[in-house]
Amino acid sequence: MHDSSWAAILLQTIGSFVWSNAPTFAFTITLLPFTIPRMDFPKTKRTTLKRLPKRGAYDRDSVYAILDEGFICHVGFVMDGKPVVIPTGYARVKDRLYIHGSQASRMLRNLSQGVDVCVTVTLVDGLVLARSAFHHSINYRSVVVFGRASLVEDCDDKSAALFAFSEHVIPGRWNDVREPTTEELTLTSVLAIELTEASAKVRSGPPIDDEEDYSLPVWAGVIPLQLNSGEPIKDPRLPEDIPLPSYLQNYQRGPA
Repeated sequence: MHDSSWAAILLQTIGSFVWSNAPTFAFTITLLPFTIPRMDFPKTKRTTLKRLPKRGAYDRDSVYAILDEGFICHVGFVMDGKPVVIPTGYARVKDRLYIHGSQASRMLRNLSQGVDVCVTVTLVDGLVLARSAFHHSINYRSVVVFGRASLVEDCDDKSAALFAFSEHVIPGRWNDVREPTTEELTLTSVLAIELTEASAKVRSGPPIDDEEDYSLPVWAGVIPLQLNSGEPIKDPRLPEDIPLPSYLQNYQRGPA
């Protein structure tokens, strides 16, 4: 089943009644050769864009593409009556977002109590240089998620979430390394946030200047920015006979 649709096929049931001495029911199931698009996120008071609403997106494909490209999210919540924002890693599995850390983490201890949480992810694509200082901007793709976190307690579920973290960052790495021990799983907390309330906001393209400023003798345009990986640096204690894995050769991070 492709992850971009909430159902791979539609089952059409055609019922026909056959009556004899006793009523019976017969039906036929026909598989229709098309998919149903994934349902969009509902627009709520918290996710509806007030400023520049045309930049907003509420379809799951747009939101998930940004989440799947990013590495770091910022988790906002209220603790002891004061706002707190913590950066951390994350991973998405279907319609669920996972974050993890040490059991000693104050963020995870508070979020596991079911408090409201706001998670944001931002990707910077370019610096937008306008002809006026006021209209300088940044090209970006961002996601805001609202919800409540629940603690993942089952060891198998926790291990599956950690596998998702590994695959999110370096696909293929999990199969090479030692898996977490029972003690390590015990020392690790994993939280899940259902993706039911979210939106994306995207800015792209050239600067938008005031019409009278287009005649100014000032360079304007976009400086593209992207995340690039460098040449892998081996651990000083790595034996010489261990080669660089194929999944690390030409490792790239970017839009899917």
